[in-house]
Amino acid sequence: MNHRELLKDKKKIVIKIGSSSLIHAETGGVDFRKLEKLVRIICNLKNQDKDVVLVSSGAIGVGSQALGLKTKPKTVSLKQACAAVGQGQLMMMYQKLFMEYNHLAAQVLLTFDAITDEERRRNAENTLNELLQQDVIPVVNENDTVATEEIEFGDNDTLSAIVANLINADLLILLTDIDGFYTDDPHKNPDAVKLSIVTEITEDLKNMAKGAVTNYGTGGMSTKIAAARIAVDSGADMAILDASNLNLINCLIDGDDVGTLFLAHDVPDFDTVDFIIHKGYLK
Repeated sequence: MNHRELLKDKKKIVIKIGSSSLIHAETGGVDFRKLEKLVRIICNLKNQDKDVVLVSSGAIGVGSQALGLKTKPKTVSLKQACAAVGQGQLMMMYQKLFMEYNHLAAQVLLTFDAITDEERRRNAENTLNELLQQDVIPVVNENDTVATEEIEFGDNDTLSAIVANLINADLLILLTDIDGFYTDDPHKNPDAVKLSIVTEITEDLKNMAKGAVTNYGTGGMSTKIAAARIAVDSGADMAILDASNLNLINCLIDGDDVGTLFLAHDVPDFDTVDFIIHKGYLK
């Protein structure tokens, strides 16, 4: 079976993009060219009758730039202040760009209790699914302005996998600063090999993951493996793609051999909350 050929039939897709993929590392300013291209690709997927949810970091980075900070904020209170300024600006950019292609976007901010509290979880699930039914593109981020701990979800890789579970997505795409999952850190080891398809997430595979952190991002490859565990056991394939070339999203959907594809497993009665908490992915 050619698993990649089946990707063209995916109907409900979650796309995650991180801060480091939206921010110019040299200046801390927003990369508008990349932002516009991402929106155009998502709108084209919508025009193919696919539901798309975008999980986007960037609020703290945008807020830092707006406040004139020269370095990434260190304290929780300053991060929250930057998020408060940046989230509104970031959402305004997204709404303006989506409207240029005749699509509506909606802001959805989640906190940890939206996942662990049954009623809040149900409300979040209903809201997301209602937005999709209304042909709206939800733009999801963690609500950093009220989080009591420094990044409660740990990163938006984990959050995007949870969102995929909430809406019963069949594909999760993580856009990052590397073109797939490697057997070792390719920046340090020239013999590292990129894996095309992963059918099982083993202990050896988890040990290969590196926790490299970029200047503006918060996640490393280990967080992507944790996200993969959540996504594939929830019934969604997951792909890691290079965010520097957003056209790879189209290539992936077309069945091309790009990035690394993690194949979904059939896990009956999968309990996301129990899995995440007891496996320690949010600790």
